[in-house]
Amino acid sequence: MASATRSGGAWKIRFYDGAGTRRQIHLAGVNQRTAETIARHVGVLNAARIANDANIDRGTALWLSGCGESLHSKLAAVGLVEAREAGTLGGFLDAYLADRPDVKDSTRAKWNSAVVHLTAHFGSGRDLRKVSKGDADGFRAFLYRQGHAENTVRRYCGIAKQFFRAAQRRRLIDENPFADQVAAVKGNAAKFHFITKADAAKILRACPDTQWRMIFALSRWGGLRCPSEVLALRWEDIAWKENRFTARSVKTEHHQGKECRVIPLFPELRVVLNEGFEEAVVARDAAGGRGAVSGPVITRYTDSTQNLRTTFLKILKRAGLKPWPKLMQNLRSTRETELAESFPLQAVTAWMGNSLSVAAKHYLQVRDEHFERAAAGSTEETDPQTDPKAAENGVLLPNPKRTTREQHGVFRGSSVVFSSMRENLLGDTGLEPPRENTGKTAICESGGPTDGPKTQRTDLEAITAALAALPPEQLVAALAAAIQSGAGMR
Repeated sequence: MASATRSGGAWKIRFYDGAGTRRQIHLAGVNQRTAETIARHVGVLNAARIANDANIDRGTALWLSGCGESLHSKLAAVGLVEAREAGTLGGFLDAYLADRPDVKDSTRAKWNSAVVHLTAHFGSGRDLRKVSKGDADGFRAFLYRQGHAENTVRRYCGIAKQFFRAAQRRRLIDENPFADQVAAVKGNAAKFHFITKADAAKILRACPDTQWRMIFALSRWGGLRCPSEVLALRWEDIAWKENRFTARSVKTEHHQGKECRVIPLFPELRVVLNEGFEEAVVARDAAGGRGAVSGPVITRYTDSTQNLRTTFLKILKRAGLKPWPKLMQNLRSTRETELAESFPLQAVTAWMGNSLSVAAKHYLQVRDEHFERAAAGSTEETDPQTDPKAAENGVLLPNPKRTTREQHGVFRGSSVVFSSMRENLLGDTGLEPPRENTGKTAICESGGPTDGPKTQRTDLEAITAALAALPPEQLVAALAAAIQSGAGMR
């Protein structure tokens, strides 16, 4: 039997082992209920040790299997359980990678690179339990000293956070030392580059063959990820009559509904693909094939891990252009920026296969041309109902022509009544009919009582007749305007 007592602000579990020696376990940061639960399980474990019985009840066995490394070490120190085998960093990482056959080769390559950096800094024999939050800070500083960029450091810290989270879930460590490390990759506007139409034409002319022209066109005007989505495109994915094609996304296929997307067959892209299709037809006929052309659009490269950068750099040199940062990603970024200026953003992100937040952070560029247009005052207000270009681009701007209630659709057709209201004021009696006069009191033009004969109210009769002839919705509008006009006079 074991007891839980509080001493010096902390709880202690006390019990007597089989030799009659009093043992105690110090607990920190636990409440009374937790301390009593631990004491109950300690009593069960101690009784089993004394009786030399390896069998314990199921509840204690489950509790022990989920016990954290710190408490388990304290139980082992007093002889209640066998000490767990110390988990080393290298051993755990090897086991974790072996247990993840579900990841793509590209992801595994990034993980292997992170493992190299972790073992280079900590050593493969480092005890997982000895890695602290301060050590995680040291690993980050180590990456900076290696000359890695900020986003690269964040990626490696994010992978390390994932590794140690897995170790925590396996009860090898009590807490994740990388939990507080910033790992979210941020956008870097300094690496943006816009490939103009003139430069794109130069690159097309410098491409060595149709295959490379299609690679460039699919990236620049199709907005595909290169090389993964470009090499995954097949001729049967292109719907020529519908002017669209389906892009298979290797990067996002593990997300539900993100395995593919439909993209318009833009005119610039269609010209280049037509050229490639004609060559594919010739190749099919030469091989004695029949039926529709099928198979990969790009046949020169079949492995998405192949290096396209070297050849593309030679093409840029031949075109007389200086290489820009993020060669392939900026082709896609340029296209998304262009489309965002002409089409609704929700359509653009659906075509490009990213979210609004990702597009704003990593793809959409702010160009000098935007500042020049803004400074030149080229933001004239247009009416989407009368300006086809504004309606096509999804522009919804206020119409300066529509400023009065008479021109609003709700009051349309009632302007004559409103002008009559302004010219013929109703007076204090409003729209109610006048009371029957006995002849002793006359009604003056202003509506008040006075001595004299009764005056005819032809203006009121005319307005009443006009109101009675109005449709219900216009009558409501006229009454509202009358009430507002009367309130303004007061």
